[in-house]
Amino acid sequence: MTVVIGFEGSANKIGIGIIRDGEVLSNPRRTYITPPGQGFMPSDTARHHRAVILTVLKEALEQAGLKPADIDCVAYTKGPGMGAPLVTVALVARTVAQLWGKPLLGVNHCIGHIEMGRLITKANNPTVLYVSGGNTQVIAYSERRYRIFGETIDIAVGNCLDRFARVIKISNDPSPGYNIEQMAKKGSQYVELPYTVKGMDVSFSGILSYIEETVFSMLVEITERAMAHCGSQEVLIVGGVGCNLRLQEMMGVMCQERGAKLFATDERFCIDNGAMIAQAGWEMFRSGQVTELEDSWITQRYRTDEVEVTWRD
Repeated sequence: MTVVIGFEGSANKIGIGIIRDGEVLSNPRRTYITPPGQGFMPSDTARHHRAVILTVLKEALEQAGLKPADIDCVAYTKGPGMGAPLVTVALVARTVAQLWGKPLLGVNHCIGHIEMGRLITKANNPTVLYVSGGNTQVIAYSERRYRIFGETIDIAVGNCLDRFARVIKISNDPSPGYNIEQMAKKGSQYVELPYTVKGMDVSFSGILSYIEETVFSMLVEITERAMAHCGSQEVLIVGGVGCNLRLQEMMGVMCQERGAKLFATDERFCIDNGAMIAQAGWEMFRSGQVTELEDSWITQRYRTDEVEVTWRD
């Protein structure tokens, strides 16, 4: 058996999860929440993470019923993400690895989402829609890489929704996107808005009056194009925005029309969490990868397709 602990803190959530051979043993998490109309600054977010990370680590071990000696590898988010929070979590992961005498492993945040989604849903080889506050990508696996078929050319879909929420002072608790989703359920009139799909890419910037229906239609369109290109019959939605039930519903209609299957997870695993880093780390560690201490830096820009996927055929 292989047990991996994962540290995630690339944005406003700090999570530590433990995976043992595909079983989630624990996955506690904390969220830095700011007042309505405000975003979260890197320095303030890092301060929040520093204040709670040891408590979350203790919870993760206690919920899993494990001791440091039971851990085989320490995984952490190398990037992409916000610099200060990433550094905070990486420092703790490095320290823990040295104190416990365990190998260290830097994980790509985006691949953490994909591997967690594959584990939970049992999707085989899906076309992946990765949608979050910092990323918007349509991805498919080919020849030891997660290839990006389409992406945003400016801001991410989650960032677009967050900005809209700040303009009209929607609460950040539990998240702007969740509160927009609840308000949208009460709507009855569709207002036609700019729809900007450029080939396989999308553009969200500059138009803060975008709402769910238009934004999600754009994402469904480019996902369907990627499916057609790859001959795929599966779609997996990952990332924090992937919790949105309207997005899942719209993607489900497209999949049904194509005779395809849709896979998605709930907020336990869609939203940033430590278990997803542990799961990707588990896959990487089992394929022989480790990160030497001198190479255990972080990077705010770390594309999904930069990582060699050594654990898949």
